[in-house]
Amino acid sequence: MNPVFLNIGGFTIAWYGVLITLGIVAGVWVGTKMARERGLNVDRFNDLILWMIIWGLVGARLVFVATSWHQFEGIPFPRILLDIINLRQGGISIHGGLIGGILVMLYYTRKYRMPFYQYADLCVPGVAFGIIGGRLGNIMNGTDTVGRVTGWPIGFRWPDSARAFHDGMCVRAANPDMDLSQYCQQIGGQLVMTAPVHFTQLYGVIIGIILSIAAFFWLRSRRPGWAFWQFWLWYSILRAGWEETFRLNPLLPKAYLNQGLDAPGIGLFTETHLISIVLIVLSIWMLLRLRRQPETRVDPVPGSAGSATPA
Repeated sequence: MNPVFLNIGGFTIAWYGVLITLGIVAGVWVGTKMARERGLNVDRFNDLILWMIIWGLVGARLVFVATSWHQFEGIPFPRILLDIINLRQGGISIHGGLIGGILVMLYYTRKYRMPFYQYADLCVPGVAFGIIGGRLGNIMNGTDTVGRVTGWPIGFRWPDSARAFHDGMCVRAANPDMDLSQYCQQIGGQLVMTAPVHFTQLYGVIIGIILSIAAFFWLRSRRPGWAFWQFWLWYSILRAGWEETFRLNPLLPKAYLNQGLDAPGIGLFTETHLISIVLIVLSIWMLLRLRRQPETRVDPVPGSAGSATPA
């Protein structure tokens, strides 16, 4: 795995950015197609998506930096500012991106008096595609969203050629619960992290695929908001119950930790676990409220593409 997609005169383009972009483009295409089919304002939708992407990236990076400050401690000024805004090497929070995007959507739909849920539902496939692209990018980066050491047969031994992974993991970590340097050995003149770990990046890719498929079933509902809250529910369940449980993240609070060559590689609880519990409860409550509401037709709104009134 090589994090660099293209190198032109010393300027590098990372796989992470390329794959995230492909996910976003696919999501915009699907969302625009569905907006047109539902008689919604396509121009407004595309403008909304642009601002959601911009502020979603800002929110994603800010939350990542805030929750991973240990990665930036000790970096001198002004280099730390450059490292904070450098997205090419990865390092974003999906929850931060979703929060940033939703805040923009709330403002935009309120300003232009657009039905929030009808537009929010159309963003669900795109977010799922973005998760797939992001996690594939994490695989190429190597050191992103790494799993805990495990003795289970599912453990993945990173190939010796994945230098980004081994170079990152063979540096002694300040947090002993996250230090994998103890498993590093000299092989062929280079340090190699030889222990199998949970392939949590791949877990994330599979979660994104599951959500992408499920989204098209959720979008059949005639209750605006159904797909939106189903996404939050199942993303939180799958992220917390599967991916996050095996990820090499700090435990706050440290309720349970069992990792190593003769252990399952489980850690409870991370910040994402705690956030996910809140989101699961909120999503179930909102879905129950939506179930009590009558089904509605999705009719063209005034000024929408294809309607008689100009936008």
